[in-house]
Amino acid sequence: MGFSKEQLLARLKELHINFSLIEHPVILTVEEGEKYVGHLGDALSKSLFLKDKKQRYYVVSALKNTKVDIKVLSQRLGLGKGGLRMAPSEALGEILQVPLGCVTPFAVVNESARDVSLLLDQGFKTQEHCFFHPLSNDMTISINSNDLDIFLKSIGRDPSYVDFEANPPVGKDHPPDLAALVPSGSINLPDQPEKQPSSQVPTDGNHASVNDVPTKISAKVFKSSISGKNTKEKPVNKACSTGNFADVELFVEEILHKTSRLLLSEIKEDTITQHGEKLGTVVSNNLRKGLSSDLANLAMIFKNTAYTEGFHAGSHHQPSRF
Repeated sequence: MGFSKEQLLARLKELHINFSLIEHPVILTVEEGEKYVGHLGDALSKSLFLKDKKQRYYVVSALKNTKVDIKVLSQRLGLGKGGLRMAPSEALGEILQVPLGCVTPFAVVNESARDVSLLLDQGFKTQEHCFFHPLSNDMTISINSNDLDIFLKSIGRDPSYVDFEANPPVGKDHPPDLAALVPSGSINLPDQPEKQPSSQVPTDGNHASVNDVPTKISAKVFKSSISGKNTKEKPVNKACSTGNFADVELFVEEILHKTSRLLLSEIKEDTITQHGEKLGTVVSNNLRKGLSSDLANLAMIFKNTAYTEGFHAGSHHQPSRF
């Protein structure tokens, strides 16, 4: 079990670190953060959780308006142009032990993140105070870089500040200037077991229920539907089945595809004959069990996309002039 926000705040108080606390609804992007705390005057931050090909992980935390070029950063670390990429969603829980949208410098507090490299924007030192989530994105704290350093050193971290907008040459005569910040060891995540649809038949009830409204299932209706030509599966767009969802329509399309595919696999003549009026309950139960894992993964991909888009929006957003 990782640090909670309450434990983190208590730790800051033990270290006699001054901070201000702002509670707000859950936010996932820099733009949302600006809406709730941007008017308070301190500097907004953005963070990414990245990995390289050798399963080494990095937290990159920068001012909202600092341009962070991942390709350039990869080269400066000695990883090549394509060395860094977004860390998988399961790594948030396994390594940082924080929810989506809660990646900040505080996320390296847990022992499971001891081998994660933390790269901080040197711009933090130019600000009187900066905003960070304290392991939970339903609140934000304002803290200065000196006090952030005190906290990091208290957990055995030597803060590393980087000029993310620098682009020094890297080559035979110019070794990567950030190579020392590459973690020394890789982190292997445990395999994620896939949940299989259950064939267990419930014994309590004879109806399938939607929004608590019972609906009887007619075998005759299903017989006519499965014998028609409309049961052929519609091909799914591979871009939305395995990658990021750029918009809501692709997200919904994938959900509908998975649901219809599982539903059609459940509605067969032998199951209709076997379960009769209990078929609705059986199908409903199996849909829940068969889809819960898939839909949770799809939702995480969609949220990751929103998070990444928010990061890039923060990178290119121009500050308001007062």
